[in-house]
Amino acid sequence: MGGDFGPHSIVPACISCLAEYPSLHLVLVGQSSLLESLIAGYPEVDRSRLRVVHAAEVIAMDERPAQALRNKSDSSMRVGLELLRDGVVQACVSSGNTGALMALSRHVLKTLPGIDRPAMVAAIPTRSGFCHLLDLGANVDCGAEHLQQFAVMGAVAAEVLGKPQPRVALLNVGTEDIKGNQQVKLAASLLQQTRGLNYIGFIEGDGLYRGDADVVVCDGFVGNILLKSSEGLASMISERVEQVFKSGLAAKVVGLLAMPLLKRLQVELAPAEHNGASFLGLQGIVVKSHGSAGPEGFKSAIRRALREIEENLPKRLYGRLGDQLL
Repeated sequence: MGGDFGPHSIVPACISCLAEYPSLHLVLVGQSSLLESLIAGYPEVDRSRLRVVHAAEVIAMDERPAQALRNKSDSSMRVGLELLRDGVVQACVSSGNTGALMALSRHVLKTLPGIDRPAMVAAIPTRSGFCHLLDLGANVDCGAEHLQQFAVMGAVAAEVLGKPQPRVALLNVGTEDIKGNQQVKLAASLLQQTRGLNYIGFIEGDGLYRGDADVVVCDGFVGNILLKSSEGLASMISERVEQVFKSGLAAKVVGLLAMPLLKRLQVELAPAEHNGASFLGLQGIVVKSHGSAGPEGFKSAIRRALREIEENLPKRLYGRLGDQLL
């Protein structure tokens, strides 16, 4: 029920996913009267594959996580996570309050053995495809051990999504060993000693976009700023290109000729195409959709959850953690 558009974005996305995946079953959690009224606009939907579970409360986007944890026992977010914990569903996708989702996920699902803090990971477009960036804001202050855990979890997630032997790098202000703060230097030492990890050293911000690594690790403070800056830059470039090609007759002619390529570029850079940040390190699959995502963006988040279900990501993470960290 959360996010900027709430069920008005989520319901159409779910209807579309049900049509795209014939074996998919979805459970919508929230105020049942509102959800049922929106679903009624799609008479073609197979209701045997779409269930509604009532939850009376909604966690506001600006609500403090501790308050949501303490006072909202019947929130749509909490009820959805409890369905996951109890095995009724195999994944939970939410566009609600990020801090509350993380706090409730840790409380309801618990973390995997060997993991102190879950981390958020998402795909970032690069010159050669995309890389996996974590943490994206769940952990603003991190120790070297946390960055080591993030690196191992990010490598497994990258493998699940099709990157064998992913190259893992630490985001830093330079690539030389002497660069960086004490936390990053200590993390580098730990990663060099981590068994089975393809650690390639430090990476700068421009190297991320060149595709020099498949997994880039940083604390949540840096990662969130980088993510939001990337989204803002992509949006600005798209808007500026459109403005340039509308600035005069000659520009409009060139724009018409270049339109197929421009549309392809817009799709590749669009936040909706890469929407969906996974919470790694939990005993269950939780995917956070961007709060401003429309139906297409929320569909991308559902697809990410489906991929993680198919690959049994938590089980694979647990196995790898035992080999590399425990």
